Amino acid sequence: MAVPKKRTSKSVRNMRRAHDFLVQNATVDFQCSNCGALKIKHQVCSACGFYRGKKVLEVRA
Repeated sequence: MAVPKKRTSKSVRNMRRAHDFLVQNATVDFQCSNCGALKIKHQVCSACGFYRGKKVLEVRA
């Protein structure tokens, strides 16, 4: 069985773990400027279909 010859330093260990973090989901704390419904940032509003003041989607009732 392979055994490490030298101890792994804290710096090397932490650099290896740098990509193992959890990604946070976007929070729903942004209000649509058109209808005022809560939506995720940088997403089309699911209530009215507007994005950055322009009609992008046709929303079914």
